[in-house]
Amino acid sequence: MTQSFYSHGKLLLTGEYLVLDDVEALALPTRKGQHLSVVPADKPGLHWVSKDQFGENWYEASFFISDQSIECATNEQLKNPITEKLLLLLNSARSLNPKFLSKLTAIRVETKLEFDRSWGLGSSSTLINNIAQWAQIDAFKLLEIGFGGSGYDIACAQHNTPLLYNRNDGHPKVKEVQFNPSFRDHLFFVYLNQKQNSRDSIKHYQSLPLTNFERAAQKISEINALLLSCNELHVFEDLISRHETIISTIIKTPTVKSERFPDYPGAIKSLGGWGGDFILASGTESDKQYFIDKGYTTIIRYQDMIL
Repeated sequence: MTQSFYSHGKLLLTGEYLVLDDVEALALPTRKGQHLSVVPADKPGLHWVSKDQFGENWYEASFFISDQSIECATNEQLKNPITEKLLLLLNSARSLNPKFLSKLTAIRVETKLEFDRSWGLGSSSTLINNIAQWAQIDAFKLLEIGFGGSGYDIACAQHNTPLLYNRNDGHPKVKEVQFNPSFRDHLFFVYLNQKQNSRDSIKHYQSLPLTNFERAAQKISEINALLLSCNELHVFEDLISRHETIISTIIKTPTVKSERFPDYPGAIKSLGGWGGDFILASGTESDKQYFIDKGYTTIIRYQDMIL
């Protein structure tokens, strides 16, 4: 009997970094996500295959399943950091549900990404949520054991609409909201040609002394409310520019627009960890050429990215 699971990818529109300290953030599940299927196999153990968006294998490993733990079949495979993380997730899932993979069995697990795994749309969070569904456990608890972080990406994996997310001291609050801007034809996402390491971004943020945190948190909350009721592009541009200034001051890092695109006529918003992955830009169809001329050729329309 085949089991199939699916999770959406994620983008964080507001509250980056501050979401770690229980500031409410506006998060956007993406149209593309990750599949996980479990099928019976001929040989005992667990054979794992991960496929990219083109259906090509990018990772493959075999594991033994014993009463005590799930272990790698060869020492060579264990040297792979992906194997190490996967084992941590599988064994953590078993610790949260002792019945998960508790018996000697023969299965093949296949994952299939719908997006480029270098894009930062949640190859890890979608995997964690899929494993949690399979193991019938709380995905937020599995995230905490396996990777850490705010958990907004898990919330996105589980929902089909934009949402307001609050970490709430480890007891997440998720509220689905209506956010489908009438001016979405003038919004697009640009990939910055490099993947940002989320854990490095978190470490940088957590190493900084937080000055005027309460004021910044209040401003972000106000911006969230205004964004949800915003019907005019110029107002939206002003709000996301104000948000960029707030976060820039908190993390003591220049905004991506001032650093890379100072002469761009529209507004630009960093998403998630600053310095990589995607940015959100406002502009016309012809404005996209500005980014193409600078070597940023992966440009996705808002309505093609967001659910």
